[in-house]
Amino acid sequence: MCSSFRSLLPALRTVTARCPPSQICSSLRTYATEAVPAYEHKPSHYGQPLFQSHPHLLRPNELTPGIPSEEYERRRKELMNSLPSNSVVVLIAAPVKYMSGRLHQVCADCLPNIVAPSYKYRQGSDFWYLTGFEEPDSAVVLEKNASSRGYRMTLFSNGKDSAKEKWDGPRTGFDDALNVFKADDALTIKAFPDQLRSMISLYSNVYIDLPQSPRKNARSTKSLLRYLSPPVNPRSEYETVVESLSSSRRKPLAPLIAQLRAFKSVCEQQVMRMAADISGRSHAKTMRFTRPGISESALAAHFEYLCSLSGSQRLAYVPVVASGPNALIIHYTSNNQVVQDGEMILMDAGCEYNGYASDITRTYPANGSFTPPQKELYSAVLSAQKALVGLCTETEGLSLHDLHRKSCDLLRQELKQIGFTLHTGDLERVLYPHFLSHPIGIDLHESSYSDRGGLYVVLVTLSSLDLEFIIHARLKAGMVITVEPGIYVPPTAQFPKHFHNIGIRIEDEVLVGEKHPVVLSVSAPKEIADIEGACQGLLGLEPI
Repeated sequence: MCSSFRSLLPALRTVTARCPPSQICSSLRTYATEAVPAYEHKPSHYGQPLFQSHPHLLRPNELTPGIPSEEYERRRKELMNSLPSNSVVVLIAAPVKYMSGRLHQVCADCLPNIVAPSYKYRQGSDFWYLTGFEEPDSAVVLEKNASSRGYRMTLFSNGKDSAKEKWDGPRTGFDDALNVFKADDALTIKAFPDQLRSMISLYSNVYIDLPQSPRKNARSTKSLLRYLSPPVNPRSEYETVVESLSSSRRKPLAPLIAQLRAFKSVCEQQVMRMAADISGRSHAKTMRFTRPGISESALAAHFEYLCSLSGSQRLAYVPVVASGPNALIIHYTSNNQVVQDGEMILMDAGCEYNGYASDITRTYPANGSFTPPQKELYSAVLSAQKALVGLCTETEGLSLHDLHRKSCDLLRQELKQIGFTLHTGDLERVLYPHFLSHPIGIDLHESSYSDRGGLYVVLVTLSSLDLEFIIHARLKAGMVITVEPGIYVPPTAQFPKHFHNIGIRIEDEVLVGEKHPVVLSVSAPKEIADIEGACQGLLGLEPI
């Protein structure tokens, strides 16, 4: 076993950072000592896991696994304290997404509904960040006031409904919305339009985000209807509500929440470390599982299985498992070809764990041993990547744009040392066409905002155009970003032939520190000796 990997083994088993005594954070757990017999929790009384029903997943003070109730309260207070007087915040839960078809009413007396199969539900990130509430068909209104709390919270949801729960599972009742989720008032979602109309009429600043229109640079207020309207109710009653939101009083909410989300609390850092540990171990075991002749899809399935077995709720994104020349396709997700002897495999894969994403890329030899050209090019990328990780501190005063420019300089130097003759545009347009980094957290690509003073890292994603705009801003301690340089050598004459069709990317998640960065994805082997050891079974790792 190589000494560099031996030193990391404790990190593979435990999370080093702990929450302060005033907070209770989560780690991978077996069973809580306070748990009562399991049959008393089945079926659950709530619409999501809580300590009362899932003591094997949560600790007593946690509202969601790893995040205490007090942290959600702190987030709401910070948001409301940042707003001017006479302000109200409105957030809508994410809609249910169906694989095919929609909801069909059969009859009033027999089957309540026949529902087309839906995708596994994931709550809207901002809604979840402020409430921890995971049920669809819900909304929250926060009204700024002069109370000691600083705001009044009204949570709208479906509440208990035994007929529907027989089909869809339990829902959280209104009493629990008050007691568990700390709402001041809990109302049915059917009352939301009238209540919203009444509430927003009282405020001069209405903070709400409308869904983006598919048209370029346009937003449609009418598209909010599909978020506001339960399918059983007519659309017309909501039109006046939508029209009232179109007034000059409407303010964007997402930039304010993004400023809060940009800085991870200690508990968030620990959940992200666990997500990265699960993904990192799965990368290492998938290296051991790999052999020539196996399909890319089998490797993707194996990685997902390992993550699920360790407690992950889902993958954070569709994985890239690119063998040989497929690695030259940056977002190769077909994963439908067979791994050949002598090829490298570029695997970009990460899980979502307890609401937080991970994002790790490793490149390794299919047969367990690097060829000399593979080792030479990999060493060049690795040298640049490690240098860039070391710059992820607040004291360096760099922005993501600064880091990217440095990555180009470092890669250019490394490639020249191994025989590349680079002309203008060869690196940025051909060999290294993507950006170095992005913030990560609840979303794979966190969206952070700032003013022109450059106080926060900024990443704005326009889903209709799939474009990202980076505004120059300095990194601050508590942010989490990726560092992912890569080199992709096409089979063209201007590049050394022995490197043709090799694609290498090395990606880590990095917690920005004041003076020292912390690599959250340390569990994934990265050094050449450790990768070959993982592939060949020399590190004591089994593929399962």
